[in-house]
Amino acid sequence: MTEVRPLDQRIAGAPISWGVCEVPGWGFQLGADTVLTQMREVGIAATEYGPDGFLPDDPTAKADLLARYELQAVGQFVPVVLHDPSVDPMPTVQEAMTGLIATNAMVVVIAAATGVDGYDDRPVLDDEGWATLLGHLDEITDAAAARGLTATVHPHVGTMIETGDEVARVLAGSRIKLCLDTGHLLIGGGDPAAVVRDHADRIGHMHLKDVRVDLAAKVGSGELSYTDAVREGIYVPLGQGDVDIAGIIGRLEQAGYDGWYVMEQDTILAAAPDEGGADPLDDIRSSIDFLLASAKA
Repeated sequence: MTEVRPLDQRIAGAPISWGVCEVPGWGFQLGADTVLTQMREVGIAATEYGPDGFLPDDPTAKADLLARYELQAVGQFVPVVLHDPSVDPMPTVQEAMTGLIATNAMVVVIAAATGVDGYDDRPVLDDEGWATLLGHLDEITDAAAARGLTATVHPHVGTMIETGDEVARVLAGSRIKLCLDTGHLLIGGGDPAAVVRDHADRIGHMHLKDVRVDLAAKVGSGELSYTDAVREGIYVPLGQGDVDIAGIIGRLEQAGYDGWYVMEQDTILAAAPDEGGADPLDDIRSSIDFLLASAKA
């Protein structure tokens, strides 16, 4: 049996914790030099790519830049339309996988995009749409395996896979592994702890978020849009919200999970930190301290 790496060697960062996001108008966007420098300052040794345009598009240039900051590449968030029979997601997915291989990253993180910008509205799928979506997930799973990669699907607010019931449908109707985002699943009405309890073997990647359930309830009721909830602080440092992060980590480790724990505290910056905007570093340091304490527990 392969020995599982210590948890403190599997902590990765994500540019969204610094407010870097693909959604138009999301907020002030910090540059790669600032984000990657600060990742190293706080001891993070690996990162996901972030949105298109944050790092160089050319895979070799991307690998060279990450190497310059001594950061390991972990994976890439790839939003693609999966439910529309007229849309072929594979060219986009294959291009992403080519880039992952060039940087020695191992995980492609698929999101079932709606086809419109943002995460505040989504259509309702019929059975035909679900059949198309699930078929594409299996196609992506096989394509990734053929190239030595792990394909995962990311349940995400405002995508076609958001709720607990939709996650259950994916688990029952496809072979793809989950990128379990503890925040998005809870906001979508699911139970991340129950998914870990019942389906630990299907989890291929982790995005760790902690959430204020009072704001999550407002998103669920429609009182608050997802974007406005992020702006109001729905995400908090790990261990300071209402998700049982420590319990989830403990159960995953007991089940032999050997993947990455990517810290993602989605943030919207009103301005640069040196121009009056919030500084994300304090929250990031707090989350790292919590994870290191969890590793010792």
